[in-house]
Amino acid sequence: MDNHSRGSFTGKLGFVLAAAGASVGLGNIWRFPYLAAKHGGGIFVLVYFILAVTFGYTMIISETAIGRRSGKSPVSAFRYFADDKASFLGGWINAVIPVLIVPYYSVIGGWVFKYLHAFIFTPIEEITSDTFFTSFISSGWSAEFWFVLFALLVLLVIAMGVKNGVERVSRMIMPVLVVLAVVICGYVLTLPSALKGVRYLLVPDLTNFTWRTVVAAMGQLFYSLSIAMGILITFGSYMKKSTAIETSAIQVEIFDTAIALMSGLIIIPAVFAFSGGADLQTGPSLMFVIMPKIFMKMQIGRIIGILFFVLVLFAALTSAIALTETVVSVFADEFRWNRLKGTAVTGVLMLLLGTLSCLGYGPLASVTILGMQFLDFFDFLTNSVMMPISALLICMLVNRHIGTDQIAEEVETGGAPFARRGIFRFMIRWVCPLFILIILLSSVASAFGWIRI
Repeated sequence: MDNHSRGSFTGKLGFVLAAAGASVGLGNIWRFPYLAAKHGGGIFVLVYFILAVTFGYTMIISETAIGRRSGKSPVSAFRYFADDKASFLGGWINAVIPVLIVPYYSVIGGWVFKYLHAFIFTPIEEITSDTFFTSFISSGWSAEFWFVLFALLVLLVIAMGVKNGVERVSRMIMPVLVVLAVVICGYVLTLPSALKGVRYLLVPDLTNFTWRTVVAAMGQLFYSLSIAMGILITFGSYMKKSTAIETSAIQVEIFDTAIALMSGLIIIPAVFAFSGGADLQTGPSLMFVIMPKIFMKMQIGRIIGILFFVLVLFAALTSAIALTETVVSVFADEFRWNRLKGTAVTGVLMLLLGTLSCLGYGPLASVTILGMQFLDFFDFLTNSVMMPISALLICMLVNRHIGTDQIAEEVETGGAPFARRGIFRFMIRWVCPLFILIILLSSVASAFGWIRI
């Protein structure tokens, strides 16, 4: 697909909302709160914020500039700048990551869809029973139905194109998502003892700081900001030259961090209000098991539950759309497929790989890889192994082949200043590669039980 036939965003707002939609997903609303709860609350938030404005900022600038300067999706973008083995590997890793993520991500999106339906139509006592969640995810074809429904929504948006699908849906969903987050957060903060949760989340306690805090925050940064998974390169290729990269990157970071904090201010104060903080360490089940029980205790719990799962569903949809668009863009650039063919093939891959993850807690529960169910394995492979390697190869591409001057030139296209150019150069050359190696080695060592995170 030639550059002149590529889709594009209508302007800065289109890019910012689409990129923010890619970033604001289950990583913010589901993963961020339970990691913050597990790793000391305020100190985790502080470390995450420091990493976001340094490491996260640098990677967003790099990937967006690579995409816009090349005008191509990940594989072709890497090849545009270099023709060596490392660049070949970097391009294809960026392309494969969303192929592996979006199927299992859509399975979790199906879980959210099911809970929204349940809060509308199912007696709340049934939703809050101890067996509701495990019975559902192990049910096999019931879970498959909700996964397929979620996936079809995503594919429908992708088939509509960049402007009419990805950008239009982002423009519609993101403002609603913000309003929902503010409304729910405002209500939760009026609950008794909620301020204890606010203090836990926002006031750093240095006694809770360990090296695990840094590793967990780094891992969350990849997941939350859509770093090193091909999305920002793809969206950068749709970005007009008149759009300021640095300003857009900062706005995406602000949007992403604000939603993550509001999600924390919904979940953690609610836990303090109804259990005194006793359930903070429940991990991933916090949203699907603990939060429904908390909603049941609220005066308007069913309404808040419906609004909450609409919020989560919108966030999951925008991220899944961004991941799927990256896959379709690669198919278009590498194989010259039109959008409908690329969307259809992507849909088949989503169905095949997603079904493994979906049935991995039911009929396929006895089949594991490295002791992990399919969904857990795909999450480990992409988030803990492939994404750090991808980020490291992006740093190598910038430092060895593109050069920071070319990146700066792209950022300053159209007369926009590159205010943090010195910080960017230092981070991409020295700090980012070191951080990436730490998260890669720590994550792999943790998965094999050599260390504990």
